[in-house]
Amino acid sequence: MITIILGHKGSGKTKKLIELVKAAIDNTKGNVVCIEKGTKLTTDVNYRARLISTDSYEVKGYPAFYGFLAGVCAGDHDITDILVDATLRIGGRNYEELASFLEKVYELSEVNEKHFVFTISADKAELPAEIFNFCKVVE
Repeated sequence: MITIILGHKGSGKTKKLIELVKAAIDNTKGNVVCIEKGTKLTTDVNYRARLISTDSYEVKGYPAFYGFLAGVCAGDHDITDILVDATLRIGGRNYEELASFLEKVYELSEVNEKHFVFTISADKAELPAEIFNFCKVVE
């Protein structure tokens, strides 16, 4: 399952993501991972969630981003939730590539039984319609 948190910069997406990290920690018997670009969430994310910066692994573009997420899944079969902040800053602003990426992540989530959450700095109208066939939206 994929959930996307939509809104422009300053609309509270990261705050919602942090709340979802806390809820995931409280409601799962598995592991929770929070992925960000940079290190701004260090003090906001509960220590029980694994916090990973894509900058530490030089992840740039959607193919590398997908490989990174697949590697995280392969490295720990106990992960139940993966929450990602700043999706477009990691992968890029090409919305067609974003749609393809999210479809692949959806397939990954179904096969590995993981719940993914992504923050996306855009309006719903800006994104390709096919994204909403497999993504739940929180605005």
